[in-house]
Amino acid sequence: DMFGALSAPFGKFSVLGNHDYGEYENWDSEEAKAANLNLIKSHHASMGYRLLNNESVLIEKDGQSIRVAGVENWGKPPFPSRGDLDMAFEGAENEDFTVLLSHDPSHWDFKVLDHQKRVDLTLSGHTHGMQFGVEIPGWKWSPVKYFYPRWAGLYEEGDQKLYVNRGFGFIGFPGRVGIMPEITVIELKKA
Repeated sequence: DMFGALSAPFGKFSVLGNHDYGEYENWDSEEAKAANLNLIKSHHASMGYRLLNNESVLIEKDGQSIRVAGVENWGKPPFPSRGDLDMAFEGAENEDFTVLLSHDPSHWDFKVLDHQKRVDLTLSGHTHGMQFGVEIPGWKWSPVKYFYPRWAGLYEEGDQKLYVNRGFGFIGFPGRVGIMPEITVIELKKA
């Protein structure tokens, strides 16, 4: 309900994460697994989000534009890799400022940075900060850094940026120790 109540004049956008596909459950059938995925997709729509599955939209205002692209989950094994940047950027022009929603931050290093379409800002999650760590002003640590070097906060390579959000919920252990839930507000301004 909380995320559904958010309002955005130019639209609310979302992408799927690795758990959404039901790969970690024992389903009675492939049909049951597919029905669960369709139910998850319908929840995005019922909350007013446009689910971006390897596609993008152009937002225009006062002669300026931002392209918001989203890909299905792309992950290092054992996580599924369904994201298709070429499909997401089909028809996009290189002069657009581009924001990419990609669940797994490893996608940025393995595919996004070297893609023919420049991505100005990638927004990811996935790590949850491992729900365990230490964070004090100016320093943060979590064991997740040994699996995901880019696990929380802002990272930059040249003129491309990645922001990894530690998330709001949890997976497995029903809580967090030292890694607080995170909701991030990013304000974009023309340089």
